Amino acid sequence: MLKGIPASSGIAIGKVFLFLEEEDLSIYPRSLSQEEIKNELRRFREAVSSVRQEILQTKDKVLRSLGKEHSRLIDAHLLILDDPLLTRDVPKKITSSALNADWVVYEVTEKVIKTLETVEDSYFRERTEDILALRRKIVRYLLGKEKTFLINLPGNAIVVAHNLAPGDTVNLKEEKVIGFATDVGGRTSHTALLAQSFEIPAVVGLKNITRQVRNGDTLIIDGNEGVVTVNPDDQTVKIYQEKLKEYLYKKEELQKLVKLKATTLDGRSINLAANIERPEEIELVLHYGAEGIGLYRTEFLYLDRIDLPSEKEQYENYLKVAKNVYPHSVVIRTLDLGGDKLFPQIAELKGISLTERNPFLGLRSIRFCLRYPEILKVQLRAILRASVEGKLKILFPMVSRIEELHQVKKILEETKQSLREENIPFDEKIEIGVLIEVPAAALITSLVAEEVDFLSIGTNDLIQYTLAVDRGNENVANLYDPAHPSILRLIKQIIVAAQRASKWIGTCGEMVADPVFTIMFVGMGINGLSVPASVVPKVKKIIREFSYSEAEKLAEEITSAEDKKTIEEIAQKINEKYS
Repeated sequence: MLKGIPASSGIAIGKVFLFLEEEDLSIYPRSLSQEEIKNELRRFREAVSSVRQEILQTKDKVLRSLGKEHSRLIDAHLLILDDPLLTRDVPKKITSSALNADWVVYEVTEKVIKTLETVEDSYFRERTEDILALRRKIVRYLLGKEKTFLINLPGNAIVVAHNLAPGDTVNLKEEKVIGFATDVGGRTSHTALLAQSFEIPAVVGLKNITRQVRNGDTLIIDGNEGVVTVNPDDQTVKIYQEKLKEYLYKKEELQKLVKLKATTLDGRSINLAANIERPEEIELVLHYGAEGIGLYRTEFLYLDRIDLPSEKEQYENYLKVAKNVYPHSVVIRTLDLGGDKLFPQIAELKGISLTERNPFLGLRSIRFCLRYPEILKVQLRAILRASVEGKLKILFPMVSRIEELHQVKKILEETKQSLREENIPFDEKIEIGVLIEVPAAALITSLVAEEVDFLSIGTNDLIQYTLAVDRGNENVANLYDPAHPSILRLIKQIIVAAQRASKWIGTCGEMVADPVFTIMFVGMGINGLSVPASVVPKVKKIIREFSYSEAEKLAEEITSAEDKKTIEEIAQKINEKYS
């Protein structure tokens, strides 16, 4: 049994189709004469042009299969082709070093890859795979090698590969592949995002699965747990066949709740919304019966590109979401960029260093916005303009000082005034809120509440900062503990402060999907929960199976516990009931 990263939920049982691009791409430095340099530059330009055409064909496939929004995933590769790394650095080095193009492409890209591998954030580590994939394509054309394609696959195939490019993932759908597993990749990779959209069970980040399987091996993919079983015995196959039946049955049963409200047995209603990162997820939001969007992470508009998104582009993006979700509301989190979440080209555009010693404690999120208010103002203008077509709300993240809130409110008012002067309509009563996700803000929730219309608890970062644990660091990831007594008591303190100020409060972290914490949050008096769209039916079912009075008792019991063992015992009883 191999453990990896669950990239797309579901279970698949089938036969391995090993997809390896191991053709000989060996390259060596070769000196060029002055006459040969000109021809080498031409060969390089032609190779890049050929790769561009190949990518554009893939983009067209994605466009036809998924629509415009998903086709932007392919744009990341096109943007790299237009990066100075290839348009300037490679030709310059071919000329100055008088060496062959394939060798220079390798050397120049290798330097960038080594730099990105030192960045802690998984998003940037995954981008090295994009550069590696493009390097391979370019070198293949320079060496005159043919590409292998995922076509004419046998039925019941599970693809196993070192990595899959977005175009390969599109082919998986067309070939009716039932699952896939890769050596590399993460939850934010383009391949994972496409797999989720195609609802293909997938596990990534398995490190060396390509070395542990052969064509025709039986494989079980458990995309729910991130587990892969190679050549299972009959008993294991039987167990997973039952799990698959149960998974599909539960999924079907949960769909029956789509049109029902998230209401406890004694009539307390909870606003159950969904988290999204891209507009194409709206279809899932509606399919699973979420009551609006409780968290729209907008920073993905700023990544995988060489420029900043324009006001027009953002306006059209927010407008589409607002219209499709209406009459429900959409909470738009302002960009959470900085340090570990800033695409290198934009960093270069603004002259920002990507080498902060601790980016999680550096120039990120609201601090970044206050340092570069012109970027924030463009986003605020787009949100305000779109607000006349739906129910939009603005959520400011990572606030740690009341002065930051005063500053950002001033910027918002300046933006509103500029629209008034231009006679551009917007919702004058648009609500603003703060994402409570650092201990400093949690401890002054009562002061923050006086300045805003609503509050939301961002449990992911709140846990990380409170416990001083980087959950992306495998050496301390086991210490990232939502059930730590300090976390539970801090959350209760935040909710009580919001209630005393008569302010609406919700929460939007991964913690909410756990039955124990679903009940606990309701018992503490939370007004709204926001979870991934696919989790909405599960959380709704749990809410509809207990009373508010029961939840209050659990919340009191769990927040009064003085040690982890007691909390675990309480959690075990709840999980047994709602598993």
